[in-house]
Amino acid sequence: MQITDELIDYLCVLSRLKLTGEEREGRKKDLGDILQYMEKLNELDTDGVREMTHPFEEFNYFREDMITNGDDRENLMTIAPERKGDYFKVKKAVD
Repeated sequence: MQITDELIDYLCVLSRLKLTGEEREGRKKDLGDILQYMEKLNELDTDGVREMTHPFEEFNYFREDMITNGDDRENLMTIAPERKGDYFKVKKAVD
């Protein structure tokens, strides 16, 4: 694939960038280098190589949720500075 001025213009519109002439030439070279590297990678023989979504073999190990402390409302209410019924009473935070 050839990196043309029209492609750079299109990419600038998509990314809402305004590049100077020097910056445009730099990006043209950078994109060309990236594509050249990708072509080099395409030469690799990947037969028999398993596809990966992440470079590390990690798994999520889920466990069942277990209730360990239960309903201890009365004990918690004893440490409240102020209470209103079964709730903590706090200062107004929003007018």
